[in-house]
Amino acid sequence: MKKSLKALPLLAVAGLGFSAVTPVLAQEGSIGVVSREDGSGTRGAFVEIVGVVDEDDNDMTTLDAVIQNSTNGVMQTVAGDSQAIGYISLGSVDDSIKVLPIDGVEASAENVTNGTYPIARPFNVAWSNEGDLSEVAADFLTFIHSADGQAIVEEEGYVQVTPKADEEAATEEEATEETTEESTEESTEEAASEEAVELPAYEVAGLEGTVEVVGSTSVTPVMEKLAEAYSALNEGVTINITSNGSSAGMEAAINGTADLGMASRELDEEEQAALNFDAIAIDGIAVIAHPENPISGLTLENVKQIFLGEVTEWEEVAQ
Repeated sequence: MKKSLKALPLLAVAGLGFSAVTPVLAQEGSIGVVSREDGSGTRGAFVEIVGVVDEDDNDMTTLDAVIQNSTNGVMQTVAGDSQAIGYISLGSVDDSIKVLPIDGVEASAENVTNGTYPIARPFNVAWSNEGDLSEVAADFLTFIHSADGQAIVEEEGYVQVTPKADEEAATEEEATEETTEESTEESTEEAASEEAVELPAYEVAGLEGTVEVVGSTSVTPVMEKLAEAYSALNEGVTINITSNGSSAGMEAAINGTADLGMASRELDEEEQAALNFDAIAIDGIAVIAHPENPISGLTLENVKQIFLGEVTEWEEVAQ
């Protein structure tokens, strides 16, 4: 069964109760922390889930961290430094870096889906609530949430989602069924759940026009694949994608310079007040190291301490 967005809170905490796993490594020397810039959706989700925040939820990433403004920047920095550690979208992982298991759980789409991998977040798209989407932008969003679009999401290593409207309809149906007998209720709810994730095939609309999509560098790779597939079906449509960060994407959607903004995190209260939004995928955040680093894994607590700057030597996480 495909994952819906309403399951996300469980994903974010599912790994926290696992027994600590002692890392096995022989790496020595100072840890080179690599992080994303302020405003990055990946950074915002990472520090919140891992706990790299103070009691007021302020980001407390160590000031010694090397800051990179893109997913590729983090990957290149970690790949070029045998002491480095960083984090990126799971869907962007390649052979240039090493992905570290967390609490003994491999970072994979399967483990994000089943809730055992603890660091996961939504990929959201958002648009102004002051007016309707253009016909072509709305059709592109329909394609993304179709069986065809979500198949691309899965092929690219992310977890499928159902549209928010479908989830709400499923919730209403489940509430109605609560008045029936218990045995009938259980079977009906199971059927309703299956029906809620049955996505329709996309029907080509043959539209013409331009769609401006702006935002997260982490969402960009899968958005480019979706745009390529959609444009192949609708040759009169051009989709321009600007990759400049989640916060920039939300601002562009609010001020109308983008039809769709991309965010690799939850929207904050101000953004939610100004925008309509929906998830297009769920993504794990992979903790990465240099390929030659012999470390076999870390605990979530290790990761927290490293990015807070409380642990600065590789030898310390072996204790």
